[in-house]
Amino acid sequence: MALHVKKGDTVEVITGDDKGKVGKVLRVLPDKNKVVIQGQNIVKKHVRPSRKNPQGGRVSIEMPVHISNVLPVDPKSKKASRVHYKIDGDGSKKRTTVDGAEISVVRKLKK
Repeated sequence: MALHVKKGDTVEVITGDDKGKVGKVLRVLPDKNKVVIQGQNIVKKHVRPSRKNPQGGRVSIEMPVHISNVLPVDPKSKKASRVHYKIDGDGSKKRTTVDGAEISVVRKLKK
Protein backbone atom coordinates (compact mmCIF):
# COMPACT_ATOMS: atom_id res chain seq x y z
CA MET A 1 0.00 0.00 0.00
CA ALA A 2 1.35 3.41 -0.94
CA LEU A 3 1.71 5.79 1.99
CA HIS A 4 0.82 9.44 1.49
CA VAL A 5 3.81 10.75 3.48
CA LYS A 6 7.56 10.17 3.19
CA LYS A 7 10.57 10.89 5.35
CA GLY A 8 11.42 14.58 5.15
CA ASP A 9 7.88 15.75 4.33
CA THR A 10 6.34 18.63 6.23
CA VAL A 11 3.05 17.46 7.71
CA GLU A 12 0.23 18.85 9.83
CA VAL A 13 -1.38 16.85 12.63
CA ILE A 14 -5.16 16.86 12.11
CA THR A 15 -6.34 15.07 15.28
CA GLY A 16 -5.21 14.44 18.83
CA ASP A 17 -3.37 16.52 21.43
CA ASP A 18 -1.06 18.10 18.83
CA LYS A 19 -3.87 19.06 16.43
CA GLY A 20 -2.92 21.92 14.13
CA LYS A 21 0.83 21.65 14.72
CA VAL A 22 3.25 21.33 11.82
CA GLY A 23 6.47 19.31 11.80
CA LYS A 24 8.94 17.36 9.69
CA VAL A 25 8.65 13.57 9.34
CA LEU A 26 11.71 11.91 10.91
CA ARG A 27 10.76 8.26 10.34
CA VAL A 28 8.01 6.28 8.64
CA LEU A 29 7.02 2.93 10.14
CA PRO A 30 5.05 1.28 7.28
CA ASP A 31 4.50 -2.04 9.07
CA LYS A 32 2.72 -0.21 11.93
CA ASN A 33 1.19 2.58 9.76
CA LYS A 34 2.83 5.23 11.95
CA VAL A 35 5.14 8.21 11.52
CA VAL A 36 7.47 10.03 13.92
CA ILE A 37 7.21 13.82 13.65
CA GLN A 38 9.85 16.23 14.89
CA GLY A 39 8.70 18.00 18.06
CA GLN A 40 5.27 16.31 18.18
CA ASN A 41 3.76 13.70 20.54
CA ILE A 42 6.57 14.11 23.07
CA VAL A 43 6.50 11.88 26.14
CA LYS A 44 8.80 11.50 29.15
CA LYS A 45 10.63 8.19 29.42
CA HIS A 46 12.31 7.14 32.66
CA VAL A 47 15.77 5.69 32.02
CA ARG A 48 18.31 4.01 34.26
CA PRO A 49 21.85 5.34 34.47
CA SER A 50 24.03 3.96 31.67
CA ARG A 51 27.17 4.91 29.77
CA LYS A 52 25.09 6.85 27.27
CA ASN A 53 23.09 8.58 30.00
CA PRO A 54 25.16 8.51 33.23
CA GLN A 55 22.66 10.58 35.23
CA GLY A 56 19.59 8.54 34.35
CA GLY A 57 16.29 10.31 34.98
CA ARG A 58 13.60 11.46 32.57
CA VAL A 59 14.23 11.83 28.85
CA SER A 60 11.86 13.45 26.34
CA ILE A 61 11.29 11.37 23.21
CA GLU A 62 8.99 11.65 20.19
CA MET A 63 6.52 8.81 19.91
CA PRO A 64 4.90 7.64 16.66
CA VAL A 65 1.56 9.05 15.45
CA HIS A 66 -0.85 7.05 13.30
CA ILE A 67 -0.43 7.95 9.65
CA SER A 68 -4.15 8.67 9.22
CA ASN A 69 -3.81 11.56 11.68
CA VAL A 70 -1.43 13.59 9.50
CA LEU A 71 -1.68 15.35 6.14
CA PRO A 72 1.17 16.68 3.98
CA VAL A 73 1.44 20.48 3.79
CA ASP A 74 1.06 22.02 0.33
CA PRO A 75 4.33 23.86 -0.42
CA LYS A 76 2.55 26.75 -2.17
CA SER A 77 -0.46 27.49 0.04
CA LYS A 78 1.11 26.17 3.31
CA LYS A 79 -2.13 24.30 4.10
CA ALA A 80 -2.68 20.60 4.74
CA SER A 81 -4.01 18.78 1.71
CA ARG A 82 -4.84 15.26 0.61
CA VAL A 83 -2.57 13.53 -1.90
CA HIS A 84 -3.24 12.21 -5.39
CA TYR A 85 -0.82 10.39 -7.70
CA LYS A 86 -0.35 11.36 -11.34
CA ILE A 87 1.75 9.78 -14.07
CA ASP A 88 3.25 12.30 -16.49
CA GLY A 89 3.98 11.76 -20.16
CA ASP A 90 7.67 11.11 -19.45
CA GLY A 91 6.72 8.20 -17.18
CA SER A 92 7.35 9.76 -13.79
CA LYS A 93 4.89 9.18 -10.96
CA LYS A 94 4.32 12.36 -8.94
CA ARG A 95 2.53 13.13 -5.71
CA THR A 96 0.23 16.11 -6.09
CA THR A 97 -2.19 17.86 -3.79
CA VAL A 98 -5.90 18.08 -4.47
CA ASP A 99 -5.33 21.60 -5.87
CA GLY A 100 -2.75 20.21 -8.31
CA ALA A 101 0.46 21.53 -6.71
CA GLU A 102 3.34 19.06 -6.98
CA ILE A 103 4.78 17.75 -3.70
CA SER A 104 7.52 15.45 -5.01
CA VAL A 105 8.45 12.90 -7.64
CA VAL A 106 7.85 9.40 -6.31
CA ARG A 107 9.75 7.46 -8.97
CA LYS A 108 10.45 7.23 -12.65
CA LEU A 109 8.42 4.41 -14.22
CA LYS A 110 9.87 2.28 -17.01
CA LYS A 111 8.28 2.39 -20.44
